[in-house]
Amino acid sequence: MNEEIAGHLASIQPDLINVTRLFALPDSLWDPPGAFAWDMAERGGVFACTFSGQGETVSRETPVPPPAGDARTDALHRRRACRRLCRQCCYDLCRKLTGLHPVWGSLTGIRPTRLIYEQLEQGAGLAEAETNLIRAFDVMPDKASLLREIVAVQQQLPPPGNAWMDVYIGIPFCTTRCAYCSFSSGELGDGSLVPPYLEALGREMAAGAALLRDSGRRLRALYVGGGTPTSLNEAQLRGFLERVKTLFPDALEYTVEAGRPDTITPDKLAAIRDAGIGRISINPQTMNDRTLQVIGRAHTAAQTVAAYAMAREAGVRHINMDVIAGLPGESLADFARTMAAAEELKPESLTVHTLAIKRSSRLHLEHAPLPDGETAAAMTALGRETAGKLGLQPYYLYRQKYMAGGQENVGYALPGHACLYNVDIMEENTHILAMGAGGISKRIYPDEGHIGRAPNVSNIEQYIDRVDEMIERKRLLFAP
Repeated sequence: MNEEIAGHLASIQPDLINVTRLFALPDSLWDPPGAFAWDMAERGGVFACTFSGQGETVSRETPVPPPAGDARTDALHRRRACRRLCRQCCYDLCRKLTGLHPVWGSLTGIRPTRLIYEQLEQGAGLAEAETNLIRAFDVMPDKASLLREIVAVQQQLPPPGNAWMDVYIGIPFCTTRCAYCSFSSGELGDGSLVPPYLEALGREMAAGAALLRDSGRRLRALYVGGGTPTSLNEAQLRGFLERVKTLFPDALEYTVEAGRPDTITPDKLAAIRDAGIGRISINPQTMNDRTLQVIGRAHTAAQTVAAYAMAREAGVRHINMDVIAGLPGESLADFARTMAAAEELKPESLTVHTLAIKRSSRLHLEHAPLPDGETAAAMTALGRETAGKLGLQPYYLYRQKYMAGGQENVGYALPGHACLYNVDIMEENTHILAMGAGGISKRIYPDEGHIGRAPNVSNIEQYIDRVDEMIERKRLLFAP
């Protein structure tokens, strides 16, 4: 292994651990001296890798990326090719040793659609890209087909590019904290932090609007997330949304998370409507009251139904519903009840998440068990079937670590209702100006395959005290 290749692979062990975890192999395999050995070399225009362990050996080759004309970009492409080949070879060995076939094959990344786009850029068609995904990465055919459908829908959307920028604004307050939550949010409590937070946020929004204007870019999609933005009281929400629309007019799309049904009132919906917001999310997560209590959601399934009726009465044109497959204690029959409710409520879009227990969530701290992989797979399949009955198409997908059954999160929408912001944040193909505690601004450098980031602090009190620093971080990120 030459010095350049060794440098490319110097930090790959965490990626290889993620591969062995696909097969439920213990991390101790990697403790020194390690159960696996590997070597990689460049010869005859190819990178060649060999992996061995427990009496078995596998080998793979991949073409060396052609020069792009820029030394930095060439090095990046070579590094990616080496690391991908090493992961693939490790996967082949684990597959041979265990006989298991993970549904997503060797893929451990968050955004598997990227592999379809890579092939399209190289001249392949969608059908060919789907076939190549199955052959090269051992992806199950139904998952590869799902990716093809998603990319086909995304290709019909207004194309992203350097001329556009998305805006994210975070309201990090919730009435209670869900047991699975790992987002940077805090319980509303007595509400004493809301006024100073909104004041600091208003300053950052004004600076962000000036930055967007001075950049010469157009506003593509604006997303108000959280937390739960509708945990603000009616006057606070109306004032905030009025300022949003004044500072950031003329987006192609506006979304406000109204996720907790128990925070929705007619006056709040009127404020959303009057601000010209066309899309909201009302997220039951489950329509089983027992589960809602277990996960810390302080509302009932009946309140979800009432919130949908209220939103329709207010004239909301697009409601998204989020549900979670694999919640603690839920059976396939429980999830089927949630899907039956979705069929009755008829949301314009439906996002089927698979539970991922993150280290910062209460469920992780309480060692809550995940459902078995077969049940999780049946739930996500039922979610896809239900979406089809509602006339919804899959339009974005992402994966996370520690997901039940190694499944995925999929957003479905009626034709013409795909959320641009959801696509942009997942595909990382559009600049994002993020404001509020925990927001992460991103600048895309497509020619270099690089993304610059400027994170805001997550702690609400620190954000209030350091908002000028957050403003400066974004100014430096987007400086010409």
